[in-house]
Amino acid sequence: MPRWSFARFGTDWSDDPTAMPTARKFLIFGLMAFGQFLALFDIQIVSASQREVAAGLAAGADEISWVQTAYLMAELVMIPLSGFLARALSTRWLFVASCTMFTISSLLCGLSWSIGSIIAFRALQGFTGGAMVPLVFAVGFTLFSGKQRALIPAILGTVSVLAPALGPSAGGLITDALDWRWLFFVNVLPGLAIATACAMLLRIDKADTSLLRRIDWAHFVAMAVFLAGLEYVLEEGPRHDWLGDETIAIAAWLSLVGLVLFVERALFSPMPVVSLRPFRRPIFAFACLFNLVIGFGMYASISLVPVYLAQVRGYDALQIGKTIFVVGVAQLGSTVVAASLSQRIDMRWMISVGLSLFALSLWLTSGMTSQWGFSELLVPQMLRGFALMLCIVPSVNMALSGVPPQDLGAASGLFNLMRNLGGAIGIAVVNSWLQDDTRIAAARLSEALGRHARPASDVMASLGQRIATMTPDGARAQDMAQAVMARVIGREALALGFDDVFRVMAWMFIAALVLVPFCRQEPGATPPPADAAH
Repeated sequence: MPRWSFARFGTDWSDDPTAMPTARKFLIFGLMAFGQFLALFDIQIVSASQREVAAGLAAGADEISWVQTAYLMAELVMIPLSGFLARALSTRWLFVASCTMFTISSLLCGLSWSIGSIIAFRALQGFTGGAMVPLVFAVGFTLFSGKQRALIPAILGTVSVLAPALGPSAGGLITDALDWRWLFFVNVLPGLAIATACAMLLRIDKADTSLLRRIDWAHFVAMAVFLAGLEYVLEEGPRHDWLGDETIAIAAWLSLVGLVLFVERALFSPMPVVSLRPFRRPIFAFACLFNLVIGFGMYASISLVPVYLAQVRGYDALQIGKTIFVVGVAQLGSTVVAASLSQRIDMRWMISVGLSLFALSLWLTSGMTSQWGFSELLVPQMLRGFALMLCIVPSVNMALSGVPPQDLGAASGLFNLMRNLGGAIGIAVVNSWLQDDTRIAAARLSEALGRHARPASDVMASLGQRIATMTPDGARAQDMAQAVMARVIGREALALGFDDVFRVMAWMFIAALVLVPFCRQEPGATPPPADAAH
């Protein structure tokens, strides 16, 4: 048996990372993929446990939403910045520093004493965790080739979808079994282990600290203002009449100014923080558009189903987690299928099938009633989980196959940014649609009751009589009957609102099929044949 030594264990492969032993490649990639899982897992881990977190910190409904918003805002800023920082600090030390700070901020989130403190620590957690997401994509396409490279989009696609999908389920289980603070404490030991192992193993490139002295700070500030302002507008807009609110209007203008300056600096700065060179390849631009749509549908559906289960069905965190767990199971099952097909068929056929199946799953969900539960949601959710991998794997291949090594960091950052940006837009837009569609449905139900006044009056009278048997005050019984009727109408209107939102999302995925014929793979951009790895 070969004897391991500390010298070999710490070998520097920065001159030629592809010459690294295969076992070491997969060990490094597995560690980084697990770090990426933690960062994405924490996006949605509090979504099913917001009531428990709010109760523990004496926070209101508007305040508790910022526990998730702060994370997303900070993560959006870091993701495109990671490519520049990897060149300046090296992939090794950026990933180790990110993982370490993510672990520390997770500990601080669990120790939070007020809503303000947890929002601040969640922002730090999102900012530091955001660097781990694109780095693993770039490293995977740097280390592997041939059939091994074909596994990278499937594995990372599974992580990208499975982590946020499992977040609410695992969060509900943790909160029910332990306490909401353990939503964050569970990251500490894995985070420390990953940071320690990567500090010893991850030696694939060298730092160029001179880049830090030449950084274009105007470009960085413009990017931060643009992305953070956009996320703020998207999060707060549905609750505060969008641009009708002065604060949101100011944030929108700042975001627009930041966008203009960001693009100007990206095109003309001698040292841009984020390079837009990858967009010169048309297929990369199309892959980013697909990732925007995929992020919209993925995060919006992950967000909507728990809201339906909580507000319409009255499920607690544990029940919600058990109901939506099947999405992750279906994603795992489709990983092998997606990886195999990516080597055998045209990517355009694969993504066409994926988009079509995702649209079908949304269309099936658009028929739900106020009585739907696990069994009724089972098929649509499993179909959606299976379809996601058929969308993500080809889009990753389109985006990153054939990218020059010097552009991989920037390309990975931009590509992952589009998915998270699509998710932020999706959550905000569907929440706005849901509010509007629910109000319209409630108005129509009220009109229907007005047209059929006699049956409605009979139902009210019967309900009042039943309540009167439990209370001696007849007038109060009628008031209680009216309150019960109002809750029923509100519940049914909300269910109809969910149906309308899922229906519109289905049409959006069908419309995305129009882009598929234009995604022609560039010559030489396909992964090399299997024997090229040898």
